[in-house]
Amino acid sequence: MTSITNLAAGVQAFTSNAFLVEGDRTVLVDAGANFDVVAALRDRFDESIDADALDAVVFTHTHPDHVENLPDVRAAFDVETWGFDPESDYVDHAIADGDTVDLGDDEYVALHTPGHKNDHLVFYAPSAKAAFAGDLVFEGGSFGRTDLDEGDRDRLVESIEYVIETVDADGLDAVYCGHGDAITGTPVDSLRQSLRAAKTF
Repeated sequence: MTSITNLAAGVQAFTSNAFLVEGDRTVLVDAGANFDVVAALRDRFDESIDADALDAVVFTHTHPDHVENLPDVRAAFDVETWGFDPESDYVDHAIADGDTVDLGDDEYVALHTPGHKNDHLVFYAPSAKAAFAGDLVFEGGSFGRTDLDEGDRDRLVESIEYVIETVDADGLDAVYCGHGDAITGTPVDSLRQSLRAAKTF
């Protein structure tokens, strides 16, 4: 059975969340920054130094707070990485819109969702009733900032609409965000709230 753990929980330094998804394929979704993610991984793996303990790293996008821990993860676990932009130094293998990727015990579809950053992806699995949203949306109906390089409010709005149109409203129990808490309860209602906010502010 898939287990999802935020290895950055409780970290006070500036970092993204870093989700360890354990199951048939154990994957780190975003590596975070400014904390010892390797120690957190080894604690989770009972201090194993087995390079095979981690199967892959998958990125929602390559802003520094999501990727800066990667060199340490690569050195410790000899792991390859997946993301939207194979030209990035952080990405070994490309994931295109509509591709599928195995996280834990479930198959997630990748949704290309630019607006916060051009290489942004959301991962959604109907079987898990879950999605990894990166910095597209956050708990409380907020949304990713668009004032950084590659940010575009109109594209962000289109991306949120794309996610809402794609997910099964009755089959989504949790959205794991790049910062803060997961969206639970009725996540699609929160997505719609984020959409309204993105269109308004």
